Amino acid sequence: MSRKFTPKVVTANALLEGDVVYLTADNRWSRVHSEAELIEDEAIAELRLLDASARDSEVVGPYLAEARPGPNGPEPVHFREAFRARGPSNYPHGKQETQNV
Repeated sequence: MSRKFTPKVVTANALLEGDVVYLTADNRWSRVHSEAELIEDEAIAELRLLDASARDSEVVGPYLAEARPGPNGPEPVHFREAFRARGPSNYPHGKQETQNV
């Protein structure tokens, strides 16, 4: 028996900067997890991943990551994705530079 599909977002790393990015519903890459398109249909998720994989001049390593609906948009489910969404661990660089963490 196959597992029930859980909502996903498409994530990758920006080719030039290396930043974590998320595919939005309007087909652009965002560095903000909550702006990602939350995909609740498995077939659409696979199509969006194929589209992201073809954009190899923009990103590397695209994959589907589990997410859940949140009050401000998709939220990461797993620790790894929450860690990636926060930005580099060598504070204060990247996303963390502008956050009060």
